[in-house]
Amino acid sequence: MRELVSAIRQDVKAYLRLDPATSNVFQLIFFNASFHGLILYRLSHLFYHWKLYPLAYIVYYLKRVLFSMDIHPAAEIEPGVVIDHGIGVVIGATASVKSGTVIYHGVTLGAKRICSGKRHPDVGRNVLIGAGAKILGPIKIGDNAVIGANAVVLQDVPENATAVGIPARILRRDTDAELDRQHTNGEIVHRTESVREDREEQPVGQRER
Repeated sequence: MRELVSAIRQDVKAYLRLDPATSNVFQLIFFNASFHGLILYRLSHLFYHWKLYPLAYIVYYLKRVLFSMDIHPAAEIEPGVVIDHGIGVVIGATASVKSGTVIYHGVTLGAKRICSGKRHPDVGRNVLIGAGAKILGPIKIGDNAVIGANAVVLQDVPENATAVGIPARILRRDTDAELDRQHTNGEIVHRTESVREDREEQPVGQRER
């Protein structure tokens, strides 16, 4: 039970640090549904660890009904993880998520095929997973990686890398993606015009879809 209390305290600190919409502890505890779902996951995980499976699955079912979050009690989520909005999040039984990671709504940490054993991904520390992203199979997402919104990730993502697209392609954050600053209006216009010119030069039928 001490571990549960300690984990919730670290979750509170993570929400205050990583969720701009959370301004104070009062708001988080009483009005943040995704935080409530995360607490219920931790409770069901505790019961699962104690082999009190009926209690674990009752809390698990309650969480699914109340908050539309499907996080299996056997999943391993370290303290200090933020689930933002929470609706539509699915995390499989053999998945793991480490501290500092932010998971947006509609994210799936799932399997690629029907099989027993390890079949879900391992997500490292300080990872950002965009809304609607699907990370499938027993793959590894490195520390400080960024998964773009609606990306479908089917292969390992190295540390400090970005994965975008369907299926996802890997970009190096330090060269291909400047994610730590806002682009100026001039840069946005220049990049937009360059993309438009490249597409116009491609023969009809060979343009990217």
